Amino acid sequence: MLALLKTIRHAIASWWSEFTLQTKLLAVATMVVSLVMSGLTFWAVNTIQQDARMNDTRFGRDLGLLLAANVAPLVADNNLTEVAQFSQRFYSSTSSVRYMLYADDTGKIFFGIPFWEPEVENSLTIERRIQLPEDYPGDGEKPMVRQHTTPSGTVTDVFIPLIVDKKYLGVLAIGINPNQTAVISTNFTRDVTIAVFITIWVMVILAGVINALTITKPIKELLVGVKQIAAGNFKQRIDLPLGGELGELIFSFNEMAERLERYEEQNIEELTAEKAKLETLVSTIADGAVLIDNNMQVILVNPTAQRIFGWEAAEVVGRNVLHHLPPAVQMEITRPLYEMASGECESAEFRIFLNQPIHRTIRILLTTVLNQQRESIKGIAITIQDITREVELNEAKSQFISNVSHELRTPLFNIKTYIETLHDYGEDLGIKERQEFLQTVNHETDRLTRLVNDVLDLSKLESGRNYSFDGVDLAQAIEQTLRTYQLNAKDKCVELIQEVAPNLPFVVGNYDLLVQVFGNLIGNALKFTKAGGKVAIRAYQLDSKPNQAQSPPVRIEISDTGIGIATEDQHSIFERFFRVENRVHTLEGTGLGLSIVRNIIDRHRSKVHLVSEVGVGTTFWFDLAVFEEQAAPVVVEPNTETPKITQPY
Repeated sequence: MLALLKTIRHAIASWWSEFTLQTKLLAVATMVVSLVMSGLTFWAVNTIQQDARMNDTRFGRDLGLLLAANVAPLVADNNLTEVAQFSQRFYSSTSSVRYMLYADDTGKIFFGIPFWEPEVENSLTIERRIQLPEDYPGDGEKPMVRQHTTPSGTVTDVFIPLIVDKKYLGVLAIGINPNQTAVISTNFTRDVTIAVFITIWVMVILAGVINALTITKPIKELLVGVKQIAAGNFKQRIDLPLGGELGELIFSFNEMAERLERYEEQNIEELTAEKAKLETLVSTIADGAVLIDNNMQVILVNPTAQRIFGWEAAEVVGRNVLHHLPPAVQMEITRPLYEMASGECESAEFRIFLNQPIHRTIRILLTTVLNQQRESIKGIAITIQDITREVELNEAKSQFISNVSHELRTPLFNIKTYIETLHDYGEDLGIKERQEFLQTVNHETDRLTRLVNDVLDLSKLESGRNYSFDGVDLAQAIEQTLRTYQLNAKDKCVELIQEVAPNLPFVVGNYDLLVQVFGNLIGNALKFTKAGGKVAIRAYQLDSKPNQAQSPPVRIEISDTGIGIATEDQHSIFERFFRVENRVHTLEGTGLGLSIVRNIIDRHRSKVHLVSEVGVGTTFWFDLAVFEEQAAPVVVEPNTETPKITQPY
C-alpha cells in the first residue's frame, strides 16, 4: 500500500512538473476561485438551513403548546376518544406535523398518529414506549425541542409535558416536517454551486487544451530549438503552421538558425585551416611540444614529443599526461604542473636523464598559456628539447680539454726539463748526452706540433672552407704515405704492405686531404699493432654492374692485425675527442684523427666504414668516384658491402 501511494505521489509530482508556469498559475487561480465560490455557497446554504431550523423550532414549540393546552384536560378526564378525534382532525388539517405521540407519566405510548396503541398491540404484540431525551426535565412546564436528520430533511422533535392542576399526566411528542421551501432553496443552491464549480473546471480544462495547442506547444518547440542552438546544433528548424506574433517568432528563429549554420560552416573552415597550420608548424619544429589544459588532459602533441617519450603507439590526446610520462619525468614535473595550473608560478625548467625508451638527456620547459586578456590560465605548454648531443659534446669537449691539456703538458714539461738541464749543466754534459737531450726536445716539439695541427685541421674542415677537387692519382698518394711511415713501421717491427691495382684510374678528390686520410689511418694502424704485425693498404676498382652508366668507384682499404675495436665502441669511433685508448690503454693521442678522416671523406661525398674484431684486427674502407674529364661531379652513394679482405696476409 505504501509503495502504491509513493508511486502515485511520484506520478502526480512528475505530471505537475511538466506543466508550464503559466498553466500552474492558472490552475492555482482556478482552484482559489472555486474554493471561494464553494465556500460562499456552502455558507449561504448553511445560513438558510439554520434559519429554517429556527423557524421549525418556533413553529413546533408553539404548535405543541397549543395542542397540549387543548388535549391536556381530555387526557386528565381519560377521554381518549376525544383526544384521538381532535388529534386526527389536527393531523389531517396540516402537512407540517410528521407524527403525534401521547405517553403517560411512565413513558408508555397510549396513542399516536399515524399509529395508535390497539393497532400496535394487535399487529406487533409489543409494547411501545417513548424514548425521552436524557435532559428532559420530567414534569417541567416548558417544552423541549430537538432535531434529527432523515432522508427527507431535518425533523424537529418537540416534547410538551401534559400538566393539569399541577399534576404531571405524561408527555406529548410532536414531529415537525422540514420547511419544503427551505429544502428546495437549499437543494437549488447546492445544485447551482456544483454546476458552477463543474463549469469553471470545464472552462479551465478547455482553456488549457487550447493554450497547449496554440501557445504552449509552439513555446515548447521554441524552447527545444533554443536548447539545440545552445548545444551547437544549428541545423534545428521549427515547422509549425502558425500566424500572428508566434508565426513571426518561429520564422525569425528559423532564419537565425540558418544564419548561424552558415556562420558555423565558415568558422569551421577557418578554424580547420588554422588548426592545420598550427599542427603543421608544431609537427615540423625540432623540439617536442605538448599542450595540456588545467586538468592535465593532453590537447596537442607533436611527433618529436611522441618519439622522445615513446608514444608512437599510444593514444594520449584527451588523456591525463601524467599517466603516460616516463617515471623520471613524472616525478620531476608533477608538482610544478599543479602549481602552474593554480597560478602559483608561470614557468619552470628541468634537465632529466631518461632510461626509456632509449638513453637520452632532455630539457623540459613549462610555460603557462594565458587567455587573450592575460587574466586566466587556459593551459600549460610543455617544450621538450633533446640535449643528448649537447651533453655528449660537452662531455667530449671536457674530455678533449683534459686530453689536450695532458698531452700538451707532457711535451712542454719534457722540453722545459731538458732545456733547463742543458742550460744549467750543459758544460758538464758530454756531446752524446747533449745530442740525446736535443733529440728528445725535438721529438717532443714534433709531438706538440702534431697535436696543434690536428686541432687546426679539424677546425678548418668544420669551418666550411672550400677545397678544390680534381683527378688524384691514388698510387702516388699511397706511395708518399708509406714512405712517411716506413721508418716508424721498421722501428715497431710492423710490416707495411701495399696492394694497389695496376692501371688504377684517377679519382675525384683533393690530394692533400686524401694524403692526410691515409696518414691518419695508417698511423692509427701502426699505433695499435704490436711488433710482428702487419698493416696493409689496398686500392682497387669495383666490378661494374649491369646497365651502369658511370664507371664503378675505386675502393681503398686499410687493414691491420692490431688490438681491434670493441663492438660497443664502433658506433662512436668517428666522434670528435673520442679515444678508445682511454678504455683499453694509455697511448698518446687527441682522439681527433678518425673525426678528421670522416669529415674529409664526407667532403668527397662518400662514407668511411670499418670491420673490426678485438684481438684480430681492423679494416677501414671507403669508395671514391672515378675522375672523368669534362663530366659533371659524380656523387658516390655509400656502399655498405663488406670488403673482401679484412686482414693483411
